[in-house]
Amino acid sequence: MMAQYMEIKSAHQDCLLFYRMGDFYELFFTDAEIASKCLGIVLTKRGKHLGDDIPMCGVPIERAEEYLQRLIRSGHRVAVCEQTEDPAEARKRGAKSVVRREVVRIVTPGTLTEDQLLEPGRANLFVALVRQRDNSSNWRFGVAAVEISTGDFDVFETDLDGLPALLARLDPREIVAADAILGDEDLSRMLSDFGAPVAPLGRSPGEGDVARRGLTEYFGVATLDGFGSLTRAEINAAAAALSYIERTQKSSRPRLSFPRHGDIGKSLQIDASTRASLELHRTMAGARARALISVLDRTMTSAGARMLSSWLATPLRDLDKIVARHDAVAFFVTDANLRQDIRERLKGVPDLTRALARIAIDRGGPRDLAALREGLFAAQDCGRILLGAGPPALLSTTAAFLSGVDLDLAEELAVALEPSPPLDRRAGGFIQSGFNPSLDEARSLRDESRRVVAALQGRYCDLAETRQLKIKQNNFLGFFIEAPQAQGERLLRPPLNETFIHRQTMAGAMRFSTNELAELEGRIASSADEAVTIEKKLFDDFAARAQGASAQIEAAAKGLAAVDVLAALAEIAVQADWVRPRVDDGLDFEIVGGRHPVVEAALRSRGEAFVPNDCDLGAPVKKASSAPGGKIAVVTGPNMAGKSTFLRQNALIVILAQMGSFVPAKAAKIGLIDRLFSRVGASDDLARGRSTFMVEMVETAAILNQATQKSLIILDEIGRGTATYDGLSIAWAVMEHLHEVNRSRALFATHFHELTHLGQRLTRLVNLCMRVTDWNGDVVFLHEVARGAADRSYGVQVAKLAGLPRAVIARAKEILAELERTDRNVPVERLVSDLPLFARSETASTNPTETAAVLQALAMLKPDEMTPREALEALYALKAAAND
Repeated sequence: MMAQYMEIKSAHQDCLLFYRMGDFYELFFTDAEIASKCLGIVLTKRGKHLGDDIPMCGVPIERAEEYLQRLIRSGHRVAVCEQTEDPAEARKRGAKSVVRREVVRIVTPGTLTEDQLLEPGRANLFVALVRQRDNSSNWRFGVAAVEISTGDFDVFETDLDGLPALLARLDPREIVAADAILGDEDLSRMLSDFGAPVAPLGRSPGEGDVARRGLTEYFGVATLDGFGSLTRAEINAAAAALSYIERTQKSSRPRLSFPRHGDIGKSLQIDASTRASLELHRTMAGARARALISVLDRTMTSAGARMLSSWLATPLRDLDKIVARHDAVAFFVTDANLRQDIRERLKGVPDLTRALARIAIDRGGPRDLAALREGLFAAQDCGRILLGAGPPALLSTTAAFLSGVDLDLAEELAVALEPSPPLDRRAGGFIQSGFNPSLDEARSLRDESRRVVAALQGRYCDLAETRQLKIKQNNFLGFFIEAPQAQGERLLRPPLNETFIHRQTMAGAMRFSTNELAELEGRIASSADEAVTIEKKLFDDFAARAQGASAQIEAAAKGLAAVDVLAALAEIAVQADWVRPRVDDGLDFEIVGGRHPVVEAALRSRGEAFVPNDCDLGAPVKKASSAPGGKIAVVTGPNMAGKSTFLRQNALIVILAQMGSFVPAKAAKIGLIDRLFSRVGASDDLARGRSTFMVEMVETAAILNQATQKSLIILDEIGRGTATYDGLSIAWAVMEHLHEVNRSRALFATHFHELTHLGQRLTRLVNLCMRVTDWNGDVVFLHEVARGAADRSYGVQVAKLAGLPRAVIARAKEILAELERTDRNVPVERLVSDLPLFARSETASTNPTETAAVLQALAMLKPDEMTPREALEALYALKAAAND
């Protein structure tokens, strides 16, 4: 047996091996040591290897999924090795023959299908990553995102700069990359930053024609033309994903949709650092609580929760689709009774797509069939209710489909299945009596045998003079008598040993058989096996019909999820007093009474109110000589006053508006945003040798190099990580570049008050400040945004609130007073006047006649014919004429 174990383990070195032995999965050697620590189970030993004890631990089959879940969440991969023949068949080859075993599946974080192992409201996809050179010898990356539990299959192509943003948007549970990628130190480190386990792809599935052939064979098509215009990188990535599926799922073939080309440019682009700083799905600490999704999610179904998460991760740039979603949300907002009726009916809708996926790979059970039954009935019910209410276009199309769902399968399942069927189909008991006459007859024989077994158990208890004997059954031993250790020792001694035949010793218990029990087992087996066989056949028939109707079931599932999301967005809009935003193709950005949804929810839970604020970054009235562009708002004020909250809330309002939601404000008008950038907060990347300031500069560089006129930029404290004048210089130059080159709408929070003077020259720059008041030497934060610039940062007062020693505060006030005696405004005003982008001679004549005379004298000069002295004299003459 150990020779067999070692042979199987040698082929799966990167996995913990669950080795099936009877009613347990056993682990040996290092696997046992790892599992015992991770699972908190006892580490024992069994036999010897090279003179040393063999470490061993095990988990019972019936609790295997619970233990698998804990191992997977700890980052382990598990190879499940099953017995592939009956022990009786193995014994025919000889008394010491080993039962055949083989790995039937490798369980990894990104290939889970069981409900117990999955998070209901979160997508569970893995990403396969390949790369290749383009015609310019630059790297292009093919990315395939696959969710086996639902069958979703999307492919993308991107460059190195866009890869982190795409992976952050997909949020994979596992990343599978080609060996060449993992061998690149910078790429490998970047992939590990996402927190998902990274696995090698292993054997290359091939590229080009080989990859195409792999796809056509898997999906049973003659050509890839029906998949749309897939690029070479996307095809190679899709083939890599299928290769990984075949490696982990062995003989099972998951039901996957055709690979869909993911057009990155059709959604609002949000880079990885922006997603992290805005805390859309997780906080910076990695928790879902207090992230935006935790406040937004009012869905009633797990499929709806996953769709909502996808909408939040991928806001739209298609104006028509945005408006259609807003129309649908508004429809549910205005009809409260309909909204509540639909949400109540959705409450019990099961996860149709995941149930169908399990059935397709033969991991489904009776409850998955019941899920299809309940889901299809709910789909038609919701569709009819919606159609009767006259919904807008988006909901009307969905409702029309749902109301016409074919219920033949659902109706037959309603008659055949028990109302609450068991999870596992192997033991039967899920088909109702009266549905199949042959099954009813077999059950009758089986149940009569059970009464005989119960009587036999009572007789054996009397014979052994104990009530602790139990007759049990498993697939390995068949029927057996189990007794506690102390009672078992008695059964080994005469005269009881003449009746009870010892079979197995376990920790704390012993197992026996009798001749009479063996004979009874044969009679029972025939009737019980027949009943189970009939039920399995019925299950297979229903499963085949379900797969035949998979397209309709999947469409119904997506329709129900969309209805759930739209009704949920209406629910949060009503409960939290959100409004419908106006979104157009212009450069408007006008938020009236905007609020931060997460902060507001936290304050409301404590009985406190959030202070709303306006924000206007729309393009000012265009002058004849100026190019269009949005405003840049310079926000000043002390720490703790709410600058970061104000910045973030406007970014979140954009995301909510373009995903199709109402927004936390009194009114909102937003010109469509193509890219959202947020540089908020301080962090470092010591593993790559990057300081906090270096990370800040890298992210700022990405913003300046990518932002367009239709982008929104959120910048907080640029330049604060270095020396004062270095930082001020960088922040100054960044603001000039944003104004003149990017021309984006932007919020720029800073403690460099000198930057507020730029409003004198930068026509689209406005100054905002956080209102505070000084009460008896203490700063009071009003959390209000007002026009104008802050006169100081109140840093000493904030330090006092933080608890710095009194002596330190007193000394800081002395130093601050001394520094403030120096007038710093004069050099700043001079610098503003001398800006190269806007410089003009303050003494130049404004008289048109004098200006014309100077220009005429300049035009008469012939530089090529002048000596250096003549040129210098001419220059002095021109200067004198200009100053006169």
